[in-house]
Parts: sequence; C-alpha cells; structure tokens
Amino acid sequence: MSTLSAWLTLFTAAFLAATLLPAQSEGLLFWLVRTQKYHVWGLLAAATIGNVLGALTNWWLGKYIARFQHKKWFPVSPTEFAKAAHFFQKYGVWSLLLCWVPFIGDPITLAAGTLGIRFPVFITLVTLSKLGRYLAVCAAAGML
Repeated sequence: MSTLSAWLTLFTAAFLAATLLPAQSEGLLFWLVRTQKYHVWGLLAAATIGNVLGALTNWWLGKYIARFQHKKWFPVSPTEFAKAAHFFQKYGVWSLLLCWVPFIGDPITLAAGTLGIRFPVFITLVTLSKLGRYLAVCAAAGML
C-alpha cells in the first residue's frame, strides 16, 4: 500500500468512526504504525484530521437538523440524545474532552451542536481529545 493510500484509508476510517456510523480506526492506526512502513506523524495527522472532521459533521448535524430528532430516520435515538444532552449540560463544554469515548462521544458532539456550542471552543476541545487518543494508540504501538 502506498503512503498516500494508507493515509487516505486511515483518514476515511477515522472520519467514519467519528460520525454516527459504526466504524473504528484505532486498530487500523495501530497496525499501520506497527508495520513501520509509514511516517508516524503523517498517520497521526490523517487520523486526527479525519476524526475531527467527523465530529464536526456531528456538530453541524446537531446545529442544523436536530429539530428532526424525534423522526424515525434520525441517526440517534431520543434516549441516547437525551442522555448526551443531559451529560453535556451537567459537565458543560469540558465534556467534549470525552468525545473520543466509544458510544458516548458521537452523541456528545451532536448535543454540542444542538446546544449551540461555539465553533472555536468545539474545535479546540475536540481536536485535543482526538489527538490525545491517537497519540496513546501510537504510543501503545511502540512508536512514540
């Protein structure tokens, strides 16, 4: 696999993993790092940028289409959404630092959009969270 295709594959997996779609990217990043065929910082950048853009997609969805949350086709159940909104309201913007956590992270980013969290605050906290998680994966793979 070429370097570009490795980065694009990882970017895509990371993007999808951060949206409300079921996907994961940590295993792919771990494997790509362990092969030692690719520059670790490039892999880290591809994963982080893809994951942050996926979370930004959720924020945008929350901001602009959350009014449809009670529709059958809406990607998050009313119960999941209510839990995320409650968690977000309880802990405030700092809950965005947990957006990397499986199952709760995606609804938290959606709730952030719904609750009108400003873009600069959102993007800063989400980037720190996502980058921290991928740094831990790279460290676990023995490359940092």
